[in-house]
Amino acid sequence: MRVTISRKAHFNAAHRLFRKDWSDAQNISVFGKCSNPHYHGHNYELIAHITGEIDPETGYVMDMKVLKDLIKEKIEDEFDHKNLNEEVPEFIDLIPTAENMAVVIYQKLIPHLNDKHDLSVTLYETPRNYVTFSG
Repeated sequence: MRVTISRKAHFNAAHRLFRKDWSDAQNISVFGKCSNPHYHGHNYELIAHITGEIDPETGYVMDMKVLKDLIKEKIEDEFDHKNLNEEVPEFIDLIPTAENMAVVIYQKLIPHLNDKHDLSVTLYETPRNYVTFSG
């Protein structure tokens, strides 16, 4: 029997959507106010969903404390109160859209999970705008 458990986390971060190889006019045309050269920020909500078999000995798919600590170390500590474009290495040359952020978050978490677990990441940039990536 496969069950999905989920852990919610929160972080604040600033970013700018722009391409270095485009003019300011083209960046503004495509990204609008999200291309502000002085950046802008979001209060991100992250939900990590782990799907797997229930361990008959523990009754867990995964220990939630382990998942909580993993998200804190790999995501919250690295992203919270940061300028994503300038302080998070993955976004030096990658536009920190919510889509790209969800993929990067997935890539940071998946190596630390059991091979029998499936991971899905849902990232809310605003209460109405969110993306999901499942690998």
